[in-house]
Amino acid sequence: MHYFKNSRTSVLLLFLFTTFLSFAQDKPGNVKISGKLIEQDTQLPLEFATVTVQTTDNVTVNGGMTDANGEYNISVPAGTYNIKFDFISFKSQVIPAKPITENTNLGVTLLAPDTTVLEGVEITAERTTVDIKLDKRVYNIGNDMMVKGGSVSDVLDNVPSLSVDAEGNVALRGNQSVTILIDGRPSTMAGSNVADVLRLLPADSVDKVEVITNPSARYDAEGGGGIVNIILKKGSAGGFNGSIAANTGIPDNHGISANLNYRSENYNVFSNLGYNYRNNPGNSLNNSQYLDDDDNPTRYVNERRENDRLQRAFNASFGFEWFIDSTLTWTNSISGRRSSGSNPTETYFDNFDAGRNFLNTRFRYNYEDEKDTNFRYSTNLIKKFDKEGHELKIDASVSKSKDDENAIINDITLGSPNITNSNERTFNLENENRGLVQADYVLPFGKDSRFEAGYRGSFTKLENDARAETLTDGVWENNGNYTNLLQYNEYVNALYTQYGSKLGKFSYLFGLRWEDSNIDVNLPNRGEYNNKRYNNFFPSAFFGYEFSENSSASISYSRRINRPRGRFLNPFSGLESNINIFVGNPELNPAMTNSFDLGYLHKWNRVTLSTSAYMNITDDNFQFVRRNNGVSADGTPVTITTPINLSKEYRFGFEFNVNYNPFKWWRINSNFNFYRNETKGDYTFTYTVDDVVFNDFQDFNRSAYSWTTRVNSKINLPYKIDWQLNGNYEAPQNTAQGRRVGVASANTSLSKDVLKDKATIGLNVQDIFNSRKMKNDTYIPGELRSYNEMQWRQRQVTLSFTYRFNMSKADRQKENQQRQQDGGGEEYMGG
Repeated sequence: MHYFKNSRTSVLLLFLFTTFLSFAQDKPGNVKISGKLIEQDTQLPLEFATVTVQTTDNVTVNGGMTDANGEYNISVPAGTYNIKFDFISFKSQVIPAKPITENTNLGVTLLAPDTTVLEGVEITAERTTVDIKLDKRVYNIGNDMMVKGGSVSDVLDNVPSLSVDAEGNVALRGNQSVTILIDGRPSTMAGSNVADVLRLLPADSVDKVEVITNPSARYDAEGGGGIVNIILKKGSAGGFNGSIAANTGIPDNHGISANLNYRSENYNVFSNLGYNYRNNPGNSLNNSQYLDDDDNPTRYVNERRENDRLQRAFNASFGFEWFIDSTLTWTNSISGRRSSGSNPTETYFDNFDAGRNFLNTRFRYNYEDEKDTNFRYSTNLIKKFDKEGHELKIDASVSKSKDDENAIINDITLGSPNITNSNERTFNLENENRGLVQADYVLPFGKDSRFEAGYRGSFTKLENDARAETLTDGVWENNGNYTNLLQYNEYVNALYTQYGSKLGKFSYLFGLRWEDSNIDVNLPNRGEYNNKRYNNFFPSAFFGYEFSENSSASISYSRRINRPRGRFLNPFSGLESNINIFVGNPELNPAMTNSFDLGYLHKWNRVTLSTSAYMNITDDNFQFVRRNNGVSADGTPVTITTPINLSKEYRFGFEFNVNYNPFKWWRINSNFNFYRNETKGDYTFTYTVDDVVFNDFQDFNRSAYSWTTRVNSKINLPYKIDWQLNGNYEAPQNTAQGRRVGVASANTSLSKDVLKDKATIGLNVQDIFNSRKMKNDTYIPGELRSYNEMQWRQRQVTLSFTYRFNMSKADRQKENQQRQQDGGGEEYMGG
């Protein structure tokens, strides 16, 4: 970690002077400095080493990089210079006060490996590491075998502070009001459920994960609980190199992917290709008691559901990074994803009367198929000025996605003979177009101060056409209760500015962001057109103090917004069950959050402790509630689950992250999060039964305590075998209408490097005890008492093989270092 801090200047120079020699124009009167760099131990030339020419008072005049033969050639005015040579993992060399009055060849310069650096690099190459910055934590995924052959959801579920529930929803410190970005951009967030997107992308495509618990003004204000930014891999090692990974597993989990990269002096070409076939068998149950006004049972229904989510997906991305000159870099990339699958679902309803006497069993079969396509083009321009850190970044992207889901549903009462209750079918076609334009400007002042300003425009158009039909006397007739056209348009323009400085051991950062939101939520088939236009200011402030090199503290504040989108707004729902139905709420308003965070970091010889106390105060927060909505054709009450705005939510908690290395061969990291969640508000449901209007008042004033913990252990066994084991526990928690039951789960993996460390074999088991289930007790006085379980995916065993070509161990170490020090996606997020 010390090396990473000390070498940031080198990496900035690496990008600043890349390909200078090919494009620099010689000025009249200039002279040339030439020479060659080689590695002291191997006597091999050092390609892509940095050569910096500075005046004797350390003002940079020019610079460049060595070519494939380790040679350099730099043009400068005549004068006296300090000439510095840098290369990652090697000790720097300086020729001080060298007079250069004519073309000068400095001959051969030897660079020796930095053994201290290499020891640190070894750790980086093998395991996930964390880089803690003022306003975020960056988790470099590294060679984490726990997620090999898995998806991005598996990656996030192994990152401290994050959790992924049985439905794939991501929570940060237990708060699901979190914005998920991929390479700094929303990924089909307004339309399709982001959980589905994360399950389609392979884990091998992830380079790092940024966890931003309290974002500053430079970041998009979206996400009351914070931001999670997933950075995909982009090669940085010289020449042509890459890796190929294949995996197979039970239940079916087969895939192959390739990360390819070619880097020259003038450009960098990178790509990622992948195909996977997965079966994610899941199950759920919902045992319900329907109550009269005196809370006496009137009937019982036990609902059991089993399904197989079959998914075939292909994803590809290609990018070209052009080093136009030493100050200008232009990157273009395209990515595409195409998937198809099916989700056959079998649901059984066992019906009982008030005395628990069995009546009958109803069987509902839902066969759903889905096709999904997504395309995105991105361009990014970075201009660096003379002063280090002075730069302008311009970013733009366009994306288009299409999601087509169709289902056929048969409902049968089992008996002798079987009775067909209904035949139904549903159609759901969704199209989304998204555009993003962004500009960010950074101007340093003095040594430790800088000013930032920028603009961000995000424009989204989404249309969801959902239809439901019932077969009546051989003719398909429209079911108006579940037919809906949703048109969602979102235009958000934002301006931000911030200023930060460091005064000795004290540092501060003040920022202000302004966002103008213009949103249409239209339901043309209902004649409902709803425009929501609002603008808000989002201030932020950060203060930090370094007690010593190994100890620091920080305090921060920011204001956030959480806009409802997609599933939260869309009234249409799937009909796997026709008595327990999810319905979106187009009347939802955005939730506003004031976030406070107090953090402390301390490093000992073998232990690193990162802890924080946080508080979020949210107005108009979202809350899922269940309510009665009449009865089905056979007289069974229908229960609707829908999101609503409650008046106020208070969330307060403590979080601890501990990394402990008791021995060189054993590494332990753990996370513990304790929080209190309090909601204040009430809500009145209005519904109609047989043309009679009912008003159902419910009090949602609740307070709840809960905690989560995760422990991860990695042991280096003999014969170069690594064993990794982690355990997770989510404690029970009271909810607005009941209680969430505690859940424990565990994962494990084994890996071994083979073929002279060019390849790795891995075996991992997700959810060893098959216990990863979301469980809830629900109680609505005078209406319903129920217990439900949901397991999105059963236990998974995966065998993987990864082969790296034209990439030595040193190359992999260098690449990991460069990734860790790169800005990681900040350029896409406003800073």
